[in-house]
Amino acid sequence: MPPTAPAPVAAGFDRPIFLLSSPRSGSTLLFQTLRKAPCAYSIGGESHTLIETVPGLHPAQRGWHSNRLTAADLTPAVAEELARRFRFNLVDRDGRRAPPSGRVRMIEKTPKNSVRVPFLHTLFPDAAFIFLYRDWRQTIASIIEAWASGRFVTYPRLPDWPPPAWSLLLVPGWEALRGRPPAEIAARQWSTALDMLLDDLESRPAATIAALDYDDLVAAPDDTMRALCAAVDLGWDVDLGCDLPLSPTTLTRPDAEKWRRHERAILAMEPLVAETDARARAFMARYAIGR
Repeated sequence: MPPTAPAPVAAGFDRPIFLLSSPRSGSTLLFQTLRKAPCAYSIGGESHTLIETVPGLHPAQRGWHSNRLTAADLTPAVAEELARRFRFNLVDRDGRRAPPSGRVRMIEKTPKNSVRVPFLHTLFPDAAFIFLYRDWRQTIASIIEAWASGRFVTYPRLPDWPPPAWSLLLVPGWEALRGRPPAEIAARQWSTALDMLLDDLESRPAATIAALDYDDLVAAPDDTMRALCAAVDLGWDVDLGCDLPLSPTTLTRPDAEKWRRHERAILAMEPLVAETDARARAFMARYAIGR
């Protein structure tokens, strides 16, 4: 049997909410919006350092395989340390720290978590998972631009990886991408992360999953957030108005047609991603909020 988190670890958290998506799918915008909910707590940003500085969890300590973590990686010591770190860093929408005792609703968003669902579910057995989908062309274009910007470097010393330095999520099989064109690297990051995420979510109880489309969030933020919060049993008392603020990780102003800057290279990747995209759309429809 896989290990489970010690009872005192899970006891401090009430159905933690994990936002899951491929990199550059708009999850930062969703996270920054959702953390405005009353009685919700978060660490305020992504948990790369919080997780990967726990002994044994950094890819360098795992043969540089990937960011994948499973139930087998969750020792009692790791579970206790992660829970302690999360709890210590939690703040509400007004910047107030979480109370020292009692159960709190935590919201967590780190794109690397898309390949860590079994690990997270074991740590927090009552967790809720929100799947965010974004059009594959827009997402892959954003991944290409993230690599080119140099702002999203995650592993500057990845062994035997040529410039530019590795950015964003480290997916299984990354070694085969050495020397490949930017569009192919982006497409493989996207499809590998999503396939693994969908495989893992499909084994979770349906009641713990909600899904939404990034375009719906942008087009109707108030309606979308009310439906999402109802789906995960989280209160909502915010009037967002018609427009959402720019995400802190935005490189250039949003535009649904921005992907056409790389149109030829991106469309050439369609055979690599079509099956994954069909899976993601079907999954989103099945678990869509407000259905």
